[in-house]
Amino acid sequence: MGRHASRGTRAKVFTTVAAVGAAAAVAGLGTFGTFTSTTSASTAVSSGTVAIALGASGAANRLSVGASGLVPGDTVQRAVDLSVTGDQDLAAVSLTTSAAPSSVLDADATNGLQLVVDMCSVPWTESGTSPAYTYSCSGTSSTLVAARPVIGNNLAMAGVAVTSGSTSHLRVTLTLPTTADNSFQGKSSVISFEFTGTQRAGTSR
Repeated sequence: MGRHASRGTRAKVFTTVAAVGAAAAVAGLGTFGTFTSTTSASTAVSSGTVAIALGASGAANRLSVGASGLVPGDTVQRAVDLSVTGDQDLAAVSLTTSAAPSSVLDADATNGLQLVVDMCSVPWTESGTSPAYTYSCSGTSSTLVAARPVIGNNLAMAGVAVTSGSTSHLRVTLTLPTTADNSFQGKSSVISFEFTGTQRAGTSR
């Protein structure tokens, strides 16, 4: 009798241990669950535009009007409007001039063509007949590029308007110095004017 009872007790103990083990396995499965919560927002982002443009025609842009028959001491004046047409302000505007074809007129930095760029607070008053234009300023004038050889790279134009929607009224003057000698006779050059606007500094938007 004693041996039978002992064997039955052991069976009950084994059964209880097996049940506890199964319960622990089920509890362990529950530890892999997590609580979650999600929220979101969206922000629209777009880039600005940096752009400048010269006047279309007429007194707003005479740069395309050539000049011929120059002799030492002659000047060539041309008015042009420069507008900031992008939706962002600029930090600065520079001017690069080049010649193609080229000749002694532009290649001789001392006796060749000399350049001056002035600005008027209002549109320049144009006089003369094409191509011999002259200009006067009824407002306030300032010099953006002082007298220098006509060919230059990234010439700073401090003082030019740089805010979006603004327009600067410029006058470009080319002068053939009186020191030009006979070697300048019968020569020709095509001078190109390239204005470059540089974006404003980056800010917090």
